[in-house]
Amino acid sequence: MLERQRLASVPPKPGVYVFRDSRGRPLYVGKAKDLRARLRSYLTGPLDERKAAMLRQVEDFSILLTETELEALALEANLIKQYRPRFNVVLRDDKNYPYLKLTLKEPWPRLEVSRRIVHDGSAYFGPFVPASAVWETLRFIRRHMGIRPCRYSLQKPRRPCIQHQIGRCPAPCAGLVSRKEYMKAVQEGRLFLQGDKEALMKALEQRMQRLSEELRYEEAAQVRDRLRALRKAWEHQRVVAPELRGDIDVVGWAREGADCAFQVLFVRQGLLVGAREFFLRGVAQVPQAELMADFLKTFYAKEIIPPQELLLPLRPQDAQTIAQWLSERRKARVRLAVPRRGKRAELLRMAQDNALEHLRAQRAAPAEGVLRELAQRLGLKEPPRSIGAFDVATTAGAHSVGAFVWWQEGQFRKELYRHLRIKTVQGLDDYAMMRESILRVLKDIEPPELLVIDGGRGHLEAALEALRQLGLELSVAAVAKAPDRVFLPRRPAISIEDGRASSLLLKRLRDEAHRFAQRLHKKLRARAMVRSPLQEVAGIGPKRRLALLRRFGSLEAIRQAPVEEIARTEGMNLALARRLKEALLGETVIK
Repeated sequence: MLERQRLASVPPKPGVYVFRDSRGRPLYVGKAKDLRARLRSYLTGPLDERKAAMLRQVEDFSILLTETELEALALEANLIKQYRPRFNVVLRDDKNYPYLKLTLKEPWPRLEVSRRIVHDGSAYFGPFVPASAVWETLRFIRRHMGIRPCRYSLQKPRRPCIQHQIGRCPAPCAGLVSRKEYMKAVQEGRLFLQGDKEALMKALEQRMQRLSEELRYEEAAQVRDRLRALRKAWEHQRVVAPELRGDIDVVGWAREGADCAFQVLFVRQGLLVGAREFFLRGVAQVPQAELMADFLKTFYAKEIIPPQELLLPLRPQDAQTIAQWLSERRKARVRLAVPRRGKRAELLRMAQDNALEHLRAQRAAPAEGVLRELAQRLGLKEPPRSIGAFDVATTAGAHSVGAFVWWQEGQFRKELYRHLRIKTVQGLDDYAMMRESILRVLKDIEPPELLVIDGGRGHLEAALEALRQLGLELSVAAVAKAPDRVFLPRRPAISIEDGRASSLLLKRLRDEAHRFAQRLHKKLRARAMVRSPLQEVAGIGPKRRLALLRRFGSLEAIRQAPVEEIARTEGMNLALARRLKEALLGETVIK
């Protein structure tokens, strides 16, 4: 709750504020050049429906002071990414996109896939969207450019590996290529990744000509084959703006009703190298400039290198501060532009058209009808936009785990999945395990609109008890197997063996929660099965275990050996040897 008396103590300085609900969960993260003025505006200024609804749920707030508004913006973006507050614009995709990293600071540079950007002197190329494109590009370069695929330091000579034998690596590890020749291959790979066709083709043609003049025909033929492969690879690339150089991201958007879609085109050296679309619901009350600013802050808060130029359909709120923030992240100037004519405007129109198509496709998706049918069958007031599903897995009370999966907008959102090991339940008690799983997961996240429980009436009651303890009022349905049916509070069970779309969705949710729970359970069970009895003995660490196995060869040989002989093993003593024998034999060893 915002109180005028408490707001008076807030300093008029730059910073970030966090609104929280009665359970301390973040509802909204915002930044301000003057925190006191911004917080007072929530009490004095007119509020739209969205902010008014948020303010009714605010029970507390906290502030974090910064030196500048730029620092406040950077902190705000990181906190939104961390907390994913309900009333902020939060993108469904929070994964980092892959880049190809060329380690130029190493004596023998190598090329690898990286999802983290580290300013260590390496060159990064990307992002690659979809991610499969990064592996195709990496395979092509390793096949045709001769850049080593290994991570060895190469400080000491090594025998060439199979990659050299099949012609994929010049084997700098064995000294079979000079650094000068190797760096030529690195430069060719860099030109290819930069999209600098003319420079790369010219360099390769000159090398082929020189090798032919020196009568090195076999090497000249290899360069010729490389030229052919490059021409073939470039035939499949989509050139959208050959006259534009550098890195350009184009952000298009479309709005209809309460929904909005964004389309980001990644253009590098005039080539369209990737595209990513996003769909947002319930943003009708967000002003255009604010929504665009929120999208940019959320999108570029990920591990992504901002482009040299960002083309936008309108000027975002805090445009100058956002440009400064992006420039700091890139370590070079980033320009925000709203093009009205020319090739840049054509690219923006392409992004706008794609965003509109994505928006209409999402709004017309079959999931809408399925959710309406589901709401009608379960007696819900509104179709659920988000659904969470719980299951537990155990083997006679051992290696017990809980699992939670999240479904939204027609697909599972795996970044919101949760695994946990059951801590408070001893023995075989599915209901108590379900209760613990729900209590531990939902206390830390914004709950979904509908909960699906894998189980029957008893599991449903356990879930309702957990929700009462948390003070949550959620719609809950338990989906049982054999026969497939749904248990609801204070209602008779519903059969879902009819093949209807809503029935298939409920079974899919139940089965996905079951699969995810079994995944961790099987891993824990397998780990326990291969665990050595030596690991159970206090004082016998990895080095002593290795020394014992080297000396005796097997666990049975250790079990049969005299205590004195075990004690003579490196790192062992008589006390440890006796303790080990007692553990292996299951009886006390008499001195």
